[in-house]
Amino acid sequence: MEGLLDFVLRDILTRVGGVQRCVSEFIRITDTLLPERVFERLVPELRHGSQTRSGVPVRPQLLGSDPICLADNAARLASMGPNGVDLNFGCPSPVVNRHRGGAALLDEPELLFKIVSAVRRAVPAQQPVSAKMRLGLKDDSRAEACALAIEAAGASELVVHARTKVDGYRPPAYWERVGDIRQVVKLPLVANGEIWTAADAQACRLASGCHTLMLGRGIVANPGLALEILAAQSPHGALEAGAGSSAVMVLPWEQLLPLIADFWGLVGLHLRRDQQTGRLKQWLNLLRRVYPQAQLAFEAVKTFHHPADVDAWLAKQRGGLEFCIAGAMSQ
Repeated sequence: MEGLLDFVLRDILTRVGGVQRCVSEFIRITDTLLPERVFERLVPELRHGSQTRSGVPVRPQLLGSDPICLADNAARLASMGPNGVDLNFGCPSPVVNRHRGGAALLDEPELLFKIVSAVRRAVPAQQPVSAKMRLGLKDDSRAEACALAIEAAGASELVVHARTKVDGYRPPAYWERVGDIRQVVKLPLVANGEIWTAADAQACRLASGCHTLMLGRGIVANPGLALEILAAQSPHGALEAGAGSSAVMVLPWEQLLPLIADFWGLVGLHLRRDQQTGRLKQWLNLLRRVYPQAQLAFEAVKTFHHPADVDAWLAKQRGGLEFCIAGAMSQ
């Protein structure tokens, strides 16, 4: 999720808990063998055992269409000790697709086979090579063929975003089509798309037959979502019927606000000054889908363009929170 789930937000979200692994934003591969410093700039977790500060593994993701160049870059990346290498066949961005990247390749199962085969040969056997795809480009008629090509090429895992490129991010997600793919491939399958609540997770698992789920915008809007999904599971790993209402918040706003402040601190350290306020507005915009308090916060900061204004606003919010907590303790 380019421009959203970068290493800064990965750091913050994995502190909450419930996430077993992250996949990085895509690293665009054209005709160049990237130096290690570029991989480290985009996935700085590579300098720390390929893990977030909370110890959650991070798998870098490559995007491109040239099997040889992707393989060369995958080999260099693998030498840096990542938690495997992931391949992007799902990005719906028109700019990416015009340059034969992401979902644009889903009309060419033969090319998917060549890419995954080349990368699999280039990466040591003990390191996983996984892939993410959508159901197709304009329609889902070749979804099974693409999945079979990725499996035959030696991928160790496949994530399926249950929409086509043309569908974009419009609901619904067609989880049952992931179930169709599951009937024809034997490699581990992960379902993705339109999972906003624990109830959505339950419905996705039932429709797709997949136990493992990938969360995207849903966990950005509700940082406690993974914990909600886990809390809704029975001891046998199944989701309890009716569990996981979006009204049940594992992570209260009072616990989220300090994480927002930490996020802002990291944004100040790692992003250009002209990008900083926009990143906070972007996250608050998604958070208000779940948190009424985020609506008020978004309204307060949407006109800010100077980091100092955000600093002052956050200091006021945290001061008010500390006052409320102290008052509650004194009762």
